[in-house]
Amino acid sequence: MVTDSGSRDTLEPVRFVVLVVMLAAACSSKSSGRTVRVAAASDLSRAFEEIGKEFATRTGITPEFNFGSSGLLAKQIEQGAPYFLFAAANKAFAQQVIAAGRCDGASSRMYARGRIVVWTPSGIAAPVKLTDLTDPRFKKIAIANPEHAPYGTAAKQALEKVGVWSQIEDRVVLAENVQATMLYARERNAEAALVALSLAVVTDGGAFLPIDQSLHDPLDQQLVVCGNGEEADAARQLANFISSREGREIMTRYGFLLPSEQMGK
Repeated sequence: MVTDSGSRDTLEPVRFVVLVVMLAAACSSKSSGRTVRVAAASDLSRAFEEIGKEFATRTGITPEFNFGSSGLLAKQIEQGAPYFLFAAANKAFAQQVIAAGRCDGASSRMYARGRIVVWTPSGIAAPVKLTDLTDPRFKKIAIANPEHAPYGTAAKQALEKVGVWSQIEDRVVLAENVQATMLYARERNAEAALVALSLAVVTDGGAFLPIDQSLHDPLDQQLVVCGNGEEADAARQLANFISSREGREIMTRYGFLLPSEQMGK
């Protein structure tokens, strides 16, 4: 398995990142809830950017997003990073910050079930089935780091389940999060990437193969409100908007469905 030079030290700089976030917060004006700081899984980047704009228009509260791998964001929150909403790519990391006493367990809710796909850039014949990744034309296969990125965990589980992980492990490139994983393939540093459906559907060119959800643990994505005061109140408003009819319409366009919505299809 190959790891990119940036991801080998991802766990070590967590304290530095927390310090930077806290210093930025201290330098910014305390604007009585007109902004809300949000830590969100990187698969949400495009969907939440749209949700954030709509929410700001409706409420006057501007979400300030930091997108990254759920595991690293959870560590930052545990160490005191001032985020007031945490939207994780799986429930385990949401429960982790609740157990640490940083976030309000009563506010926790499932807001989506994620999907993974194999995405290939234009000019590379897409796989017809997951086992096709053993083909030599896929010299590098990018996935998010399974140690702290839920989409990477799901990708590895699926590859193991179909019996090809051991055959392709030496061609696997680990990226810090699922957004960076997509970038690897988009910039042709990998011939294929196992990424979130939400990123594949908004990427021009290329093709993608949906991965059967039975091949990996469910990507039940959970959010939770953290902290207290006016910014935490703003975070609750944002959480409610994400779950509202308008929020669900936006999430659905990016491939995010709740289990009840999937059953209705």
